[in-house]
Amino acid sequence: MKVRNATEADLPEIVAIYNSTVPSRMVTADLAPVSVASKRPWFRAHDPQHRPLWVVDEGGRIRAWLSFNNFHDRPAYRPTAEISLYVAEADRRQGLGRALLAEAIARAPAHGVRTLVGLIWAHNAPSLRLFEQFGFARWGHLPQVAIMDEIERDLVIVGRRIEAP
Repeated sequence: MKVRNATEADLPEIVAIYNSTVPSRMVTADLAPVSVASKRPWFRAHDPQHRPLWVVDEGGRIRAWLSFNNFHDRPAYRPTAEISLYVAEADRRQGLGRALLAEAIARAPAHGVRTLVGLIWAHNAPSLRLFEQFGFARWGHLPQVAIMDEIERDLVIVGRRIEAP
């Protein structure tokens, strides 16, 4: 598995993977696909030193991606990153998510991250299980904070402290 920093040329594939999750209502709060242009500012907000955006590149095809995002913009929250993880539809259930999450945990200290958090829909049992297997605990439960297709949805906040190497 080749993990590398994403480049702007990867953005169309990153967005395609993201958009593939929209119809399931399991992963994102977006209700319709997003455009590459709309994600350009988000992409440019990532910096390889502090808030990396990595892709799994196999023969020039992006199979998955992971990003460290600001948990909050105020300076005191700098050591905390919200993690996002997406796998291409054809590549799911092959261990890519597991491998990327392990990589993120291992490399977090090098990016100044002491705490990782994830925002996961309460009905997304596979993602909750994955994060729990990597030592993330349920730190918060926000009941009925979103409506998707007329259904109120709960959000679970998972978190894990990262030990320095």
